[in-house]
Amino acid sequence: MAWTGSPRLDFRSDTRTVPDARMREAMAEAEVGDDVYGDDPTVALLEERVAELLGTEAALLMPTGTMANLIAPLAASGPPESPAPRVIAGADTHMAFLEADGLRRFGGVELIPVAQRPDGLPDLDALAALLATGADSPTVVCVENTSMMHSGNALDAQATGSVAALAHRYGAHVHLDGARLANAAVALGVPPAELAGPADSVAFSVSKGLGAPAGGLLCGSREYVARARELRGWLGGSLHQAGVVAAPALLALGRLPDLAADHETAAALASGVASVPGVELMRPPRPTNMVMARLAGLAPDECAARLAGHGIGVLPLPNGYVRFVTHRAHDMIGVREAVRALATVAAGVPKARPATDGDHPDGNSPRHQRRKHDNEATSART
Repeated sequence: MAWTGSPRLDFRSDTRTVPDARMREAMAEAEVGDDVYGDDPTVALLEERVAELLGTEAALLMPTGTMANLIAPLAASGPPESPAPRVIAGADTHMAFLEADGLRRFGGVELIPVAQRPDGLPDLDALAALLATGADSPTVVCVENTSMMHSGNALDAQATGSVAALAHRYGAHVHLDGARLANAAVALGVPPAELAGPADSVAFSVSKGLGAPAGGLLCGSREYVARARELRGWLGGSLHQAGVVAAPALLALGRLPDLAADHETAAALASGVASVPGVELMRPPRPTNMVMARLAGLAPDECAARLAGHGIGVLPLPNGYVRFVTHRAHDMIGVREAVRALATVAAGVPKARPATDGDHPDGNSPRHQRRKHDNEATSART
């Protein structure tokens, strides 16, 4: 019988984690003040701990990582009278893919997409060409780690440093969207501060695999964070008794090593998915907690819908893949269920004969359709 409600096993995102009993207890017992006046002790402690973790002078609690990425380039441009910055980000990054409209509408920022390498790092030649054109406004170059649309690949400090060195030669500010920087650090076996080091500002999430119910932090110099605090107030992001949000986030920081278990679960899932006939698996150089797969002859939306019919939740993506993200609610039993469901879906896809452009005199060949889909997806992202 097909599953018709919410998925039994939800692999759509690691934001699907829920606070456990310890986190709920911490929220109930949190010592609070008023963070608008700067006197919530639990928030202050969280900001101090995250700044120390990432090796920055200061950190600022935000309601969401999206707000952190919105404020990040605006704070980098200087005082309020400064012109809106020019923001350059990888075409497949979260900022370009899902946050560009917010940057334009609320920050007056036009995001310029740049090509990315297969590992998710901005292509240095393409980035250099954009930087060389110059601009009348400040420039912010963004790097994403882990790289979401590249199956959560973890970028090492050398990779981020190569972008930072190029950007700094042109006087640009480097912002690191480190929503899953904790995953990257665990996968690479290095401190988060090492990965954050090349950047001028870092956005860091506690509400994904770390499991806190809400919150992201924007980190940088004291001067930079002071500007960000002012912008947060203008955008309505200031919180009063925010210690109830900071308390579970403090617990989440202590669980950073636990992300290794999520990576092991993802590796087992990837191995199982790769064994399913007809499935193509994206293989990142340094995998973390994401698995991306696609089925020949089946659009990602349809693949996700059929998996949902078996109680498995995945996220369809415009690159033709569906995304599985593992977190602490998943185990090997769930992995086996997901693989079985995918195998059942794959078995139901008709095996089409290879087609050529000559079979489609109207130009609607598979190659043409793929090119059309890629163009439409690129247009939607930018």
